[in-house]
Amino acid sequence: QVQLVESGGGLVQAGGSLRLSCAASGRTFSMFAMGWFRQAPGKEREFVGGISWGGGRSVYADSVKGRFTISRDNAKNTVYLQMNSLKPEDTAVYYCAAGPLARAEYEYKYWGQGTQVTVSS
Repeated sequence: QVQLVESGGGLVQAGGSLRLSCAASGRTFSMFAMGWFRQAPGKEREFVGGISWGGGRSVYADSVKGRFTISRDNAKNTVYLQMNSLKPEDTAVYYCAAGPLARAEYEYKYWGQGTQVTVSS
């Protein structure tokens, strides 16, 4: 069992940066790949990026590639989403999830409650 809690969301101007954190409880955190997803109002939840259990591999959606970076610290049971050059279209609730390294949300077994990111123009 893994419980996930996101933090770090907020309001930022376009072009700014935010770093989201996802803290995990449970001794099995390092066994899971971690994914970040987001859901904007009126839209489906979409894959943002993911990182392998050891941190050696990461994948990103085309919409965020080059702007967002995922990292993890297994000693702290925490995964991070560094978001730079933010755009208004990045506004969404951001979720972290634990599972295999995959783009499909149904692959992920554990989910956080989400944190709101709002980017003003």
